[in-house]
Amino acid sequence: MSTRLTKGGRRIDRSQPVTFRFNGRTLRGYRGDTLASALLANDQMMMGRSFKYHRPRGVVASGAEEPNALMGIGQGGRFEPNQRATQQEVFEGLEAESQNHWPSLAFDVGEVNAALSRFLPAGFYYKTFLWPRAFWKHVYEPIIRQSAGLGKAPKDRDADTYEHYYHFTDVLVIGGGLAGLAAARAAASGGARVTLLEQTAHWGGRAPTDDDATDQVEALVAELSKMDNVTLRLRCMGAGVYDHGYVLGYERLTDHLADKSGPRHRLWRIRAAQIITATGAIERPLSFAGNDVPGVMLASAVRDYLADYCVSVGDRTVVVTNNDDAYLTALALDRAGLTVPAIIDARQEGGGDLAEAARARGIRVLSGHAVAKVTGRTRVTGVKLARQTGEGAVIGDIACDAVAMSGGWSPVVHLWSHCGGKLIWDDAEAMFRPDATRPPTGADGEGFVTCAGAADGVFEPGEILRTGAAVGLRAAGVTGHPGQMPDIADVSDPPLRRANPIEPVWLMPASATRALRAKTWLDYQNDVKVTDVQLAAQEGFESVEHAKRYTTLGMATDQGKLSNINGLAILSGALDTPIPQVGTTTFRPPFTPISMGAIAGEARAETFQPLRRSPLHDWQVAHGADFEPVGAWRRPYAYVRPGEDRHAATAREITQTRAALGLLDASTLGKIIVKGPDAGRFLDMLYTNMMSTLKPGRCRYGLMCSENGFLMDDGVVARWDEETFLCHTTTGGADRIHAHMEEWLQTEWWDWQVWTVNATEQYAQIAVVGPKARIVLEKLGAEGVDGEAFPFMSFQDHRLAGIDSRIYRISFSGELSYEIAVPAGQGLALWQALLDAGAEYGVMPYGTEALHVMRAEKGFIMIGDETDGTIIPQDLGLDWAISKKKDDYIGKRAQQREDMARSDRWKLVGLKTLDGSVLPEGAYAVAPGHNANGQRNVQGRVTSTYHSPTLERGIAMGLVLNGPDRMGETVEFNTLEGGTVPARIVDPVVFDKAGEKQNV
Repeated sequence: MSTRLTKGGRRIDRSQPVTFRFNGRTLRGYRGDTLASALLANDQMMMGRSFKYHRPRGVVASGAEEPNALMGIGQGGRFEPNQRATQQEVFEGLEAESQNHWPSLAFDVGEVNAALSRFLPAGFYYKTFLWPRAFWKHVYEPIIRQSAGLGKAPKDRDADTYEHYYHFTDVLVIGGGLAGLAAARAAASGGARVTLLEQTAHWGGRAPTDDDATDQVEALVAELSKMDNVTLRLRCMGAGVYDHGYVLGYERLTDHLADKSGPRHRLWRIRAAQIITATGAIERPLSFAGNDVPGVMLASAVRDYLADYCVSVGDRTVVVTNNDDAYLTALALDRAGLTVPAIIDARQEGGGDLAEAARARGIRVLSGHAVAKVTGRTRVTGVKLARQTGEGAVIGDIACDAVAMSGGWSPVVHLWSHCGGKLIWDDAEAMFRPDATRPPTGADGEGFVTCAGAADGVFEPGEILRTGAAVGLRAAGVTGHPGQMPDIADVSDPPLRRANPIEPVWLMPASATRALRAKTWLDYQNDVKVTDVQLAAQEGFESVEHAKRYTTLGMATDQGKLSNINGLAILSGALDTPIPQVGTTTFRPPFTPISMGAIAGEARAETFQPLRRSPLHDWQVAHGADFEPVGAWRRPYAYVRPGEDRHAATAREITQTRAALGLLDASTLGKIIVKGPDAGRFLDMLYTNMMSTLKPGRCRYGLMCSENGFLMDDGVVARWDEETFLCHTTTGGADRIHAHMEEWLQTEWWDWQVWTVNATEQYAQIAVVGPKARIVLEKLGAEGVDGEAFPFMSFQDHRLAGIDSRIYRISFSGELSYEIAVPAGQGLALWQALLDAGAEYGVMPYGTEALHVMRAEKGFIMIGDETDGTIIPQDLGLDWAISKKKDDYIGKRAQQREDMARSDRWKLVGLKTLDGSVLPEGAYAVAPGHNANGQRNVQGRVTSTYHSPTLERGIAMGLVLNGPDRMGETVEFNTLEGGTVPARIVDPVVFDKAGEKQNV
């Protein structure tokens, strides 16, 4: 049985006992325990069930690589599934429950799948659920949906808070073992800003357990803690490495505490000039039948639980290995007074000096032997002994209640590989390790990530310290902070370690029968067996990526940290191809799963998408504005007066504006400043028409398309000076268009001298619209604003009502119109001044609906109404806005594709109902006949439809098949009631086509 020994345990505080609950049972542990160590101390060997066959599973590791002991932690709003018991620290009141079983952990009806395993091999779902077809909807799908998923999804709103933290550093060191501490100390010696992250709650990695290096670790941490240029973080994982030195860190702040006040997790968004990954190595399991029975664990994990938590995982532990390292576990167990019935070493030559040390302590060492299979179902009861070179013929039985296995070590290369670092196969150590000649490179072509310590394939402690410090010095020197080698207390390399070389053992025994291979597990969580990988190869899935997806090897929550190398080796053998040629699957961030809350940060509930309000918002609220959402903004739909509805308010606003004067708050329109020697060249590529020829002081309407040629935004571009442009965008498009600009600048035209700034919120912008607009500007102090001195599509600087203003003469209403931009803080003052100056003309504000009606009367398009992601400028009759003078723009080649150039595309037209009614929004123009689904054929649709108080009838625009060639024809549009409404195809411009009201 597993139990807590009476003495020892360097990580636990026996003076602080804690109680916690597991599956409803109240258990005891100590502060410093992980949930896994506390459960083992209470003889809870079985901790979960596997995903596919629901086989009993126990803890197999002691760290982030653990695939089995996944728990639901917490209750209510603090419940989170799939948390590793090996990483979750216990605290008073912790609630934990095991997963993937029903009705209980001990008795799970899903275990019937194990009895049917012969009929459920890898990829069975690709073949089983095809016939009979009717079964899918009524039988297969309901069962699959019920069975899918791992753990329970939280039902309550998350009660915790999360935050993001932005951090800049010269050298980022990920991993707080000996190598990471030495690298950080050396890098900091020259004054470089150094940040050191360690995902566990303790510094030193494996060194205190395996190398008796506690004093050196404590000394290094003490030195680093005193340095102002060093930031230290425990419980903070390096989650992912990205381009340009961008790294995500994941810090767990309160998961180990009973007091949950404050943020639970913090997502670090780090920019580092140089990155050092000192992430250590992971011990590999061995592949033998029954290697998943609870009580079969990694040898290093058995050693960890003994040294760190004083937990014995069994009274009698068999050690099985192919390398010398596992002998340390046998010796540690023996020194603790526990029984090691045998060390089973697959190597014919056996171990070196460590084997002799074991024999000297009376431990039986069996060289050239193997575990044929492990006996027991919910816990280990013994092992069957066989020859490693045979097929598994049993030559003996060994009674035991735990098995400590070691298949060698694999450097943790995930972070190195995230951004393109390459690997090489090390035959001597049977592992992939980083290829220092092919590191992840930055924009300058130079490497910015370096590995240190066991992550680089260095395992001796003295060498780890020396190389770690050297790597730290080199990284700091690259950042311009050369230092000197610090005086670090050395750790002597133990003379007994790694005396005899490892012998690759990918299957035990080497020629195991199919019956044994069918119970030999590679991926513990997803139940992938040796026979599954061999079947994938047999069925033609020779690519490692294809075999991965066919078998689900390495696709569980541990992402193959324990299973991938063994699985690759089995695939290599099945294909008779060397392991390096088989290759590895792709390493993708995050290193281990991170919470959705941490990803969201503060973007949740009311702050999920903070509402944007214009500088005039409070005035609008006080004056009856009826708001509508436009992107993240709230804009007045109409200013509804007592006794009015929205329709009446809109009609009043349009009538007043057309007759005399109206004001529109246009502050929400996007305003992106584009500046630099290449700004004109850049905008020529973004817009369909030429912007580089625009003269300072002038404006031009422009269209912007996506790479696929579809219209994505429009707006007026103003040239402030030779190198500076202001690009107006739609309200909802400002952030998207700014991101679009930056994407092209950073990925395609990175060497162009262009800078962009989203200045939308820096300016208030007010449209003064109507026949009296010019008079009002003159009353406020503007001079020279007549039509000749201030032509359409130009701008001027003036001082209005004592406020410095930039006035753009542009119009979206067809009226005489000026848009006045002032600093946001001056917006309300200018608004009030305009109201006072226009009072004698009955001035009134108007909302977005009045704006839409007036623009529709003029035939102006609206992004999002006339466009839907499939529309190109040519569909809208905007060929005039596409330059014939330039060779290229984003989307041009796409618009030349056959589908874009076909003659039967729907085109924009105006629509006039015969009875003057308003067409339904989104109504389709019906055509003769029906399609294959029995639906009416269609030949167009309504894009915009309104009642025009100016014309006293309905107006509409729409896309109709060959529309411009069918002027005067009548088409029928469907209604929700099932009938149709006839409408005539007309010119989109139904008001002041000559522009006489605008061009005065």
